Parts: sequence; C-alpha cells; structure tokens
Amino acid sequence: MTYGSTLRHRIAAPGTTPLIGVHDMYSASLAARHYDGMFVSGFGFAASHYGLPDIGFLAWPDMVAFVQRLRGAFPRHDLLVDIDDGYVDTEVACHVVENLERIGASGVILEDQKRPRRCGHADGKQVLPLEEYLDKLAAVLATRRDLVVVARTDATEEEDILLRAKSLAATAADVVLVDGVRSVEWIRRIRDVVGDKPVLFNQIAGGKSPRLSLSELSELGVDMAIYSTPCLFAAHRAIDAALTELKAADGRLAPVAEEGGVGVAESTALLERNLARLRDDGGAPTAC
Repeated sequence: MTYGSTLRHRIAAPGTTPLIGVHDMYSASLAARHYDGMFVSGFGFAASHYGLPDIGFLAWPDMVAFVQRLRGAFPRHDLLVDIDDGYVDTEVACHVVENLERIGASGVILEDQKRPRRCGHADGKQVLPLEEYLDKLAAVLATRRDLVVVARTDATEEEDILLRAKSLAATAADVVLVDGVRSVEWIRRIRDVVGDKPVLFNQIAGGKSPRLSLSELSELGVDMAIYSTPCLFAAHRAIDAALTELKAADGRLAPVAEEGGVGVAESTALLERNLARLRDDGGAPTAC
C-alpha cells in the first residue's frame, strides 16, 4: 500500500480525519505523539523557515527538502503538503508533485489563488480564472500516480464559491477544500454542492472559520480537518513566556519541575523516538 492510498483509505473511514500542522522537525516530533497525520502548512513553514508571512515567499526546493526529512523520521504518518498555487507555473507544480510523491508525501493541496497570494483566512485574496486553475489542476492530476490531491478554492463571493466547489468536485481530485468558510451553514451548502466528493475543512486560530470539534465536523459530513498552526502558535506563546520569565529572573533558569517540565532528558527522549521509528519502519507504506 502506498502513502497516497493509505491516506485515501483513512479519508474514506467514518468520522473526520484530523491532520496537525507542523512547522519544523521538533513540532512534528511532538505532534507524532498525539496524531497519526500531519499537515505541512505553508503558513507555518513560511514563519519557521523564513521568518516571513504567508504571502508567497516559499521556494519549492525548501518545502521538498523539509518533507523529505519528515518522511525519514515519520515513516508511518500521513503527510499532507500545502503547495500553495503550485509555485505559480503549471510545469513547476507538476515537477514538485513528482518530487513529493517520490519522497513519500501522502497528498498535496493546490489552490486557485493568483499572485500576490495570501493566507486563506486573510483579506485581499484574488483567484485565477476558473478555467486557468482547472487546467493547472488537470496537469497535476495527470502527473500524480497515487498521491492524494486536494483541490482548493479561495473564492470569497457567494456565487463563485458554489460554482467553483461544484467544478472542483467534478474533477478527478480526491478532496475539495473551500478555505475561509465563515459559518456552519456554509459548510452545509458546500457539502451539498460537492455531492459525494470528500470535503476538507481548515481550522486556524483567529481565522474566519468557526471553531468546531471533530464530532461536530463529522455530523456536518466533513471528511478531513487540517489544523494549520496549533504548534506554531503554542510555540510562540510558550517561548515568549519563558524568555519573559528568564529576563525577570536576571538570567537564572527556572528548575525543571518533577511533573510536566522539559529539560535535557525530556527533550532527548522525545528525539530518540524518531531514531526508534527509523530502525523499525519495515511496515511503513511505500512511495510510488
């Protein structure tokens, strides 16, 4: 069984399949303790790798290299990768998809935004003409072998949202994502218009979409949920708090608490789990 078919099987299972956004190897090491699926978020990677906002700065070789490191450390986890607009050019998009499938990605998300692009929950998004996006999507679908492809629209006008969602559902894409959905009612409308095609929902703290549990999403007929930035935002909060405390203590480190504290031993133990996975990956899915 390939990585793509493994993810496709999990999407088809009852309930909503969660994938947790990771931005570096350390956050992935923590996410792997709690969830079976990871989402390589463009927002998180732009922030972590470049220290820049999610407005189109990503270079595809950097993303591919990161996914390759993830797959090496996590041979059994689902890895869904955000490839934004396919890095503008259709040929580049296809080349990236070939590379990602070769190194063991489970799936990709391809959006219909045009440059300058924005985070899916930001204002000012613009979309490509529908036919132009469908041509790019068709090329990516023709390139992949078994990789899961999520077709994403960032349309914001109500009529256009429904038109594009229905059009994406009519393609050979595996899943449809309408990003920045603003209400439960709109989730229902999108679910209805795409028919039997699986639906993905994107949750991001402070974003435009409602905060919903996996049980609530399952009741709404949502098949997958990506959580783009919980690790990144938690790290932001925790690092800032720790350095504030260190400064207030005149540079004296706080003691490692007996329960729940993190020091050298706890960190090393976390990372040693990655070595153990590498030694025992014989049952992992395979790339095409």
